[in-house]
Amino acid sequence: MNRSADPSPASSALGVRVRQARLALNLTLDELARRAGCTKGYLSGIENHRRGVPTDEMLERIERALELPSGELVRAAGWERVPTSLRREWARLAAREATQREREKRLASLLARSGMGPDGRLRGALDEAYRSGELQRLVGTEGAAEGVRGLGALERALPREVPLINRVQAGYPREFTDLGYPARVADEYVRCPDIDDPDAFAARVVGDSMLPDYREGDIVVFSPAREVRSGMDCFARLEPDGETTFKRVFFEHAASDGERSSFENDPSGGLVRLQPLNPAYAPRVVARESVGGLYAAVSVIKRVA
Repeated sequence: MNRSADPSPASSALGVRVRQARLALNLTLDELARRAGCTKGYLSGIENHRRGVPTDEMLERIERALELPSGELVRAAGWERVPTSLRREWARLAAREATQREREKRLASLLARSGMGPDGRLRGALDEAYRSGELQRLVGTEGAAEGVRGLGALERALPREVPLINRVQAGYPREFTDLGYPARVADEYVRCPDIDDPDAFAARVVGDSMLPDYREGDIVVFSPAREVRSGMDCFARLEPDGETTFKRVFFEHAASDGERSSFENDPSGGLVRLQPLNPAYAPRVVARESVGGLYAAVSVIKRVA
């Protein structure tokens, strides 16, 4: 007899299900054959996957004989009617998907056993995996497609790394790109969870003007993609001399009597108040056109005392 070759674990699902149901009812092949109106050899061929797929009519008779839900064996037989070449391709793709899922589970496990250090750098299992070479294997060494997908899984799982653009001793930087964002050249980087802005950057707090919320040396992450509203803490760039500062920002209008009124989200009002949080420092009010850029603070990494 010609035994059908099929690499898929689902290939003999029909025969396996018939055998399971028959044994559950304590039926012999002879007894099932009498119930279904067919021969013992015919049923043996189905159970052992040595014959073609029965017709739907015959499968329905076997279902009734085995007291199975209507359509169960018909659905199981549907897979076996698929050409062998397609079943082999399905098995290959399923194996690849299973491997990819295992990689992503392993990456998730590494991240779960890693933590953020006081300097904003990732510590623990992920670093160990990188040093051992496991991380490189997880992101794909079995071909370009797997490598790209593995790398994509890693990028989705890992916090984004953003440039840390200053040192406390040097103050806030003045170097900006043509787009208005700080130059993307830095000696240090920090990893930031929940940041999905490729232009995000970080800066160390300089001085004590933003106490008590921010201490000197704290690292604040800023996102150029975040909409700036009145009352938000922002990294501000002033023109024409390129001065930069970190303050709470309020948009204001100048009234005819010399008073000012604030508006929640109206940067066109003409004035911007740069408000220190420390009451020992006075606020500064500048014309809106003199503000070259405002970048909202989105997270802070506290300095360890």
